Amino acid sequence: MRFDAFTGGIEPGGLRSKSEIRILICYLLSSVGSPLTKDDIISIISDYGLANYFETADAVSDMLGKGLVVSEAGGCISVTDTGRMIAKQLDTALPPTIRDKAVKAAVNLLAKAKREKENKVEINAANGGYSVVCHISGGSSDLMCFSISVPDMRQALTVKKNFQNSPETIYRVLLALVTGDTDVAADIIKNTERS
Repeated sequence: MRFDAFTGGIEPGGLRSKSEIRILICYLLSSVGSPLTKDDIISIISDYGLANYFETADAVSDMLGKGLVVSEAGGCISVTDTGRMIAKQLDTALPPTIRDKAVKAAVNLLAKAKREKENKVEINAANGGYSVVCHISGGSSDLMCFSISVPDMRQALTVKKNFQNSPETIYRVLLALVTGDTDVAADIIKNTERS
């Protein structure tokens, strides 16, 4: 396959062909089975060094024009039947490591979006600082809700990010602490530090 794409920002073994980038996008959308925003697609591919940022953005736009992918309500993009067929027939043209990295990145992104949707965080100005209210969802109601006061927005955003990265761990530790099971809390924290 001839190399006709910019190579800036690409990891060794990354894609340097426009057609491979389009195949990867079809494969990615087919594999995750869920629409993604254009920014998510570009981020998944370029952040992991699988292809150049600008080439990926150009490929998505080109594919929208050719009908290989379609834009849905809310700005999400999904693969068409033609795009799915291309992914199925040509996925072996892509190195397995590229396919695996792309799908893993997309699954992580979707899991993160689900955690953020289910476990809300509110940041409110309060007493010269900010109050960060974290909600751990139990379906239709909160399992747990707590508030932390911080002095500035930077710290509030850090609390929000860390909470949404692992709300289940925070829930388990807090539950162990309030029920007096400090050994379990210590084990959870120790195991989290090893990860």
